Amino acid sequence: MSFDTVFSAASMLALYGWVALVVLPRWPALIAFLRYGAVGLLAVTYAALIFTHFFRIDGGGFGSIAEVRALFSNDAVLVAGWIHYLAFDLFIGTWIALEADKLGINRVLQAPILLATFLFGPLGLLIFVITRATDRALTQRKA
Repeated sequence: MSFDTVFSAASMLALYGWVALVVLPRWPALIAFLRYGAVGLLAVTYAALIFTHFFRIDGGGFGSIAEVRALFSNDAVLVAGWIHYLAFDLFIGTWIALEADKLGINRVLQAPILLATFLFGPLGLLIFVITRATDRALTQRKA
């Protein structure tokens, strides 16, 4: 299987997971599938790529931008890095969705937060954290 194929398959799995998270009811089975099935499969794929390729990259590491550049010059490690993003962002997306449901945040309002998390990871998380803090502050103020 080529790295292009792995990249495409992982990207489609994540995309379908995000679409399901945004548009489908949040059934416990769906959340479990996303967290353990989709994220789990992404994590296993990531681990396989890292364990078989990461330590083979001459000059690669995390000590400098040059070392990171060396890592990502290898397609296997580049795909692993992409899958890292996909897995973490989808996991955080499920957490955001469940927390937003607990707060009673309308699903229409959740959608742009989840979209921001899908596209820009930490930015979506930041928007949610600010939204949650604002909601809690307003709730306490009313009490």
